[in-house]
Amino acid sequence: MPQRVMIVATNGFEQSELEKPKASLEQAGFETVVVSPEDGEIKGWDNKDWGAPVKVDLNVSEVSAADYDALLLPGGQMNPDILRMDDRVVQLVKDFDDARKPIAAICHGPWLLAEAGIVKGRTVTSWPSIRTDLRNAGATVVDTEVSSDGNLITSRNPDDIPAFSQALIAALNEAKVTEAA
Repeated sequence: MPQRVMIVATNGFEQSELEKPKASLEQAGFETVVVSPEDGEIKGWDNKDWGAPVKVDLNVSEVSAADYDALLLPGGQMNPDILRMDDRVVQLVKDFDDARKPIAAICHGPWLLAEAGIVKGRTVTSWPSIRTDLRNAGATVVDTEVSSDGNLITSRNPDDIPAFSQALIAALNEAKVTEAA
């Protein structure tokens, strides 16, 4: 059975930050599952207008971190701001962190990490406008393409997607080797 990656998003996610890592994960042999507080479809934001809809596989009320190997949190300004107000989503982030499973958050996605209270004493990166929020939550913030600190993988923006995707794939492959040992 392939490793499963939960992608949590809602309307207003950054189109490329969901679709490109999802495609990279699937090409590498991982199963991806799009989870949302919304049912049916969610619509991304693509540059300066609404993007293409993405099919929601499961509602956030139907999932558990125990059934997945990693969590992917795409950015976009609206998406994580809405999701951090949903207690079920925040609890999922905490559950993945408690289990030490990889959590990959890009752009504004690390807002959810701060909301879940899991960045204190950890090194992360993000879109520039939320770096103060991350510092205020106790994180050390760096300006690098990708930052990996334990199970947290963070990146700044769509230009970082290739490195971000590779870091998540590497973490999943490492977890697979550790489980097999």
